[in-house]
Amino acid sequence: MKIDEINILIKGPKGELKVQVRPEIEANIQDNQIKLNIKEQSKNSNAYWGLSRALVANAVHGVSEGYKKELEIQGVGYRARVEGNGLVLEMGFSHPVELKTPEGIEFAIEKNIIIVSGIDKQLVGEMAAQIRAVRPPEPYKGKGIRYVGEIVLRKAGKRAEGAVKT
Repeated sequence: MKIDEINILIKGPKGELKVQVRPEIEANIQDNQIKLNIKEQSKNSNAYWGLSRALVANAVHGVSEGYKKELEIQGVGYRARVEGNGLVLEMGFSHPVELKTPEGIEFAIEKNIIIVSGIDKQLVGEMAAQIRAVRPPEPYKGKGIRYVGEIVLRKAGKRAEGAVKT
């Protein structure tokens, strides 16, 4: 761990991350722990302190254990594969959708589940959201890409009540 004026560099077994801290917050290392204190009291200083604490905690967790998000593909003919430095999704469009892998992110595919993993929590969540946005689950049949464990509310389809015969 290194601290300069506004950056905290955190190293761990999975890599290293740099967290930028607001100028209102002061960071110190005491007993192998990072302590954050408010330099000057202002309207938003408590909020900035909480934000900084959460960002540092997420970085420490990321470099020590890492983060992962799992997405499930549902639908006939929907596929995903890792190809080169990206992810290729075949989602019923006229063309496959190619997503490039940002630095620090890894993809793995097991049957119909896409696993996005990395050390940066924000980057992992953002990449998972981009994958889900390619084909979000639709409310009638539930086809599309969803997070594992996500509940999709289903709508009733059309009914042929009161149909007039001619």
